[in-house]
Amino acid sequence: MTATTSWEELVTSALLGTDRRPSAPAAPGQDAPVALLDAAALHTVRRRAGLRPAPAAALPEPAPHDPRTPLPEAARHRLTQLLAGRAAPSGGRRGVAPDLAELLPQWLAAANDHGYRAPASALPALLDAARARTDLRPQALAFAGPRGLWLARLNSDWKFALRGGFGSAQPGGPDHGAALPPPDDGEAVRRLWDEGLFAERAALLGSVRATDPAAGRALLATTWAIERAEDRLMFLDSLRTGLSDADEPFLEQALADRSRNVRSTAAELLSALPHSALAARMARRASSCVGPDRSGDDAAAIVVEAPHECDAAMQRDGVIPNPPSGRGERSWWLGQLIESAPLATWTARLGGRTAEEIVALPVGDGWRDELHAGWCRAAVRQRDAAWARALLGPPTTPPAAGPGTQSLAERSKLLSVLPADERSFWVASFIAAHGLSEAFQLLGVCAVPWSEPLGRAVVDALDIARDAGSYPWSFSGVMGLAERCLDPGEADRLEVLTTLPDEPEGASPGAGGYWSEAFQRLVSTLRLRAAMRSELAPAGLDG
Repeated sequence: MTATTSWEELVTSALLGTDRRPSAPAAPGQDAPVALLDAAALHTVRRRAGLRPAPAAALPEPAPHDPRTPLPEAARHRLTQLLAGRAAPSGGRRGVAPDLAELLPQWLAAANDHGYRAPASALPALLDAARARTDLRPQALAFAGPRGLWLARLNSDWKFALRGGFGSAQPGGPDHGAALPPPDDGEAVRRLWDEGLFAERAALLGSVRATDPAAGRALLATTWAIERAEDRLMFLDSLRTGLSDADEPFLEQALADRSRNVRSTAAELLSALPHSALAARMARRASSCVGPDRSGDDAAAIVVEAPHECDAAMQRDGVIPNPPSGRGERSWWLGQLIESAPLATWTARLGGRTAEEIVALPVGDGWRDELHAGWCRAAVRQRDAAWARALLGPPTTPPAAGPGTQSLAERSKLLSVLPADERSFWVASFIAAHGLSEAFQLLGVCAVPWSEPLGRAVVDALDIARDAGSYPWSFSGVMGLAERCLDPGEADRLEVLTTLPDEPEGASPGAGGYWSEAFQRLVSTLRLRAAMRSELAPAGLDG
């Protein structure tokens, strides 16, 4: 074999085949392919031996200082345990051990509330956890702080941390560790707004808007005309924070936007301002379609005449002309008018009646469900507790017979309008009357930890299901919520439910064992949450 054969010639011979393009002379008795491989091996050794070390890369800047309080030692150990934990299996028996993966979000929220900083040794595992679970990212990255962002810039696996507004400063920039410039630093805000990536600009706009709504709107106005349609839509959504009548002129201009989605969002925001010109236009349109039935003596009924067309003015105000599949045009247009009109419209239109009295009125020609559904959406959009209360009705009333809507998703939205205590009491009463089969979505909008009446209602309903021999896995979702949302102080009271119950006749085989395990897991999880709370409490304070 000759040393004059180049590496490029060997590669060409390998690609074309040694029969068509021999390149390395073979020794006596040696096949051409073997000679090629020998030559390639020799070249490889020569190439490696001849490599020169590359210039050393510049060392990264030191990690920025994080002035927050260090974690107590017990909480450090707990964090390590939670980060190493794995989610419970999706099927089969879960056993009695707490699901550590489901407790990590709660732990992070509590640590952030106390103002602790993440231990440097925990940052890689914390960033890995946030990479795997998007629901963890806001709390995990807030806890990681500036040092977490510094570390994320050194590993492409963690680049997500630099895209969502958590790490907007650019490497090598003047503020290498900060997440966002202070909202009152006009020069830094404007520079990032003009030069930043979309995610950085979106986070910046949200930050400025939360601090000074007028300044946020003014910042958006400076580049509105040159933004892409999809970006205008996302930026416009930030105006929900601090929305006020002062935003009306800007939103009115957005009604003429060339993007239908932007126009619809602007119309939705304007309809949430009951004194806006758009709200007044919608009120006139809705009033022309819905009114008292004058055929009787006391007008104690509602008559509906849905729109016959969706004209250009309606479309400019955000009414979408084409209904989804299976939906009639006129009912589609009517629903949009109802949800966009101020709810005060109906008190004046229907004889000064209260929301509860209006909802109780009969509606002619089968329009009741459409009318009530529109009012539900309006109550959520306008955050009107009186109307939400009226549309929910008494919690003891069966959903199919009550006012408003039978949809649990819509009911959950209505509940979110009510004060936290009232919300919990309503759901507790609903569970006491109807059980847990329809309560999962409603429980999701209740404040954590659950109030004592709500927690007791959930546990009592689970106990009733256990005594009836019901399938325990049918209630696994509620049990999982209870593990995360019950007051940890309830653990001792629930100890009695961990015993193996007698299985009634006709019960699901083995259900008693499953129920016993589920309640043992619930009790152990509550005790673990109590320990976590105590470990995070500042020294000298009761957790």
